Amino acid sequence: MSNQYVYDQLSDLKLHGMANDFEKQIQNPSMNEFPFEQRVRSMIDHEKIYRDNKRLQILLKKAKLKISASIEEIDYRSPRGIEKNQLLALTKLEWVQENQNLIITGPTGTGKTWIACAIGNQACRMGVSTLFTRVTLLQENFLAAHATGTFNKFLTNLSKVKLLILDDWGMNSLDERAQQDLFELIDSRVGTGATILTSQFPIEKWHDAMNNKTIADAVMDRLIYSSHTLKFSGESLRKKQKKLK
Repeated sequence: MSNQYVYDQLSDLKLHGMANDFEKQIQNPSMNEFPFEQRVRSMIDHEKIYRDNKRLQILLKKAKLKISASIEEIDYRSPRGIEKNQLLALTKLEWVQENQNLIITGPTGTGKTWIACAIGNQACRMGVSTLFTRVTLLQENFLAAHATGTFNKFLTNLSKVKLLILDDWGMNSLDERAQQDLFELIDSRVGTGATILTSQFPIEKWHDAMNNKTIADAVMDRLIYSSHTLKFSGESLRKKQKKLK
């Protein structure tokens, strides 16, 4: 059996990680000194790394994160009114596995969206399906889904996402249909998925932003229940960076 035959068979079976490592082994004569079991183990390890990386790239592409950020890059020195231990605990994502929510509020420019994307990136690295969307874009997608008769399918797809990030909650007024759509979305995720919401407005003002108080009560009850909160404060980080230039 030729080396080329083995390489081709591994490739045909889509074992690309093993195929790549096998090719490196046959090109390196010193590998013949290693036991057969060790060489096979090396091929298996490379296959796992290849598949993990492939899955991560797929998850990141589907997540559509607005900002390329990671939890390792979080600057805890910036005075934003949050405790480092609390944020570190949240980055472990135990709350995601428990289908809880995270609400991030604070003035514009304090890093709410950045932190949300960093957590979303970490979720992808942990194999968690994630999706980022601005609430205004979500409203437009809801309208399009109603117009094409695909609302239920669209809602089902959103409910299957383990971590949903809704950015800029409360930036625009919501009409009756938009409020109902958001309620349907939030309700469909109770007990099955986790949600991050970012907003410039404190939670206490969210209820007043909805004119249908029945829906407002239902939405707030489902969002606030078992939720974690981060309240950012301080000067805009973007303004600080501009001053330094």
